[in-house]
Amino acid sequence: MRDSVLSIEPEFFSDPFPTLKSLQETGPARLVRLPDGVEWWIVTRYDDVLAGLEDPRLSSAANDHMASEDELPTTDAITSANNATRRSMVNLDPPDHTRLRRLVVRAFSAKRIDSLRPRVQQIADELLDAMAQGGHETDLISAYASQLPIRVICELLGVPEDHEALREKTGAAFQVVKDDESMKGMAEAFSWLTEYTTQLIRAKQNDPGDDLLSDLIAVHEEDDDRLDDEELAAMALTLLLAGHETTVQLIGNGMNALFNHPDQLAALLRQPELVRTAVDELLRYDGPTNPGVARFATEDVPLGGVVIPRGGLVLLSVAAANRDAARFERADTLDLTRDAAAHLGFGRGVHYCLGARLARLEGEIGIGSLLRRFPDIRLAVPADRVEWRLGMVRGLVSLPVTLK
Repeated sequence: MRDSVLSIEPEFFSDPFPTLKSLQETGPARLVRLPDGVEWWIVTRYDDVLAGLEDPRLSSAANDHMASEDELPTTDAITSANNATRRSMVNLDPPDHTRLRRLVVRAFSAKRIDSLRPRVQQIADELLDAMAQGGHETDLISAYASQLPIRVICELLGVPEDHEALREKTGAAFQVVKDDESMKGMAEAFSWLTEYTTQLIRAKQNDPGDDLLSDLIAVHEEDDDRLDDEELAAMALTLLLAGHETTVQLIGNGMNALFNHPDQLAALLRQPELVRTAVDELLRYDGPTNPGVARFATEDVPLGGVVIPRGGLVLLSVAAANRDAARFERADTLDLTRDAAAHLGFGRGVHYCLGARLARLEGEIGIGSLLRRFPDIRLAVPADRVEWRLGMVRGLVSLPVTLK
């Protein structure tokens, strides 16, 4: 089996779709080696990925197993990420996952999220005003796509306005470990974020506010059996990271896709109401969950005719599934009129994204408001000059645009 391991180079993350398509066409699952040396069974077909997302035999505690299995390479970056997030509900299975999710699910209720619409719109307008005053050219990622989600989640959690440092460290935390320098950067990022979150919790314990983090601290202090110290820190960090990083890429990747499909951009300008459903199609076409989500096989798991062995690390490739021609007609075509609600960008099953409604709201307002304010916005560089970040969350380093 070792002879059949496919080595994935760092360049894969700049344009993963050709490789994912090839893997999808050749079999239901394939053993690959990522640039950090860790080997994964990558699953690429829609039905198999969906089944995997809902299969309790595929544990979400993949990071724990990566750090604990003797035969797997252990790095400072893996250790730092594991220490920071191992008690996060994202990396836990029921019943612990169920208990932790229940503590925050009401904060992301439809009523609560819908009530944020005026404030999200206000933040978007403030950022667009600043862009208009800054000149005809700007970087859409640093000036807008990264600013809107981080301001929203920081207000929801009650985080002070030191957003730039947070944005820099979260970007480093999600990068691909491909050499000693990137390993060091990732480890330092998680160390910084862990210390930042610890200090934030201490500050909130001394001076609670009307925010989600203060509510979680109150639960922790009232009943330690429901939320221990480690869980509280991991919960705060998870909400901070997941609450903005992927939405940055939703807006950035989405606008880049529109620039590369001028017919669809023109359609959205003609029919701005399309943005409500366009968000799902943009997530399907080139979403941030790319190549996929990590799982660990707790027993032998037959999947699509291949048996993934007990102890195997599994990468359920949401990105490949969302481009599967067996599920989506003209799967490699961006079509904003498509009903793309079945995409797997938010996951499925017990780990379905808690912040899906918030992400859709921010994507709708973020993209819709940008196009209303700057209908003639265009890429300022050739499409092939756009630089993709190397990471397990697909996103752009920058997106230079001309506002006109």
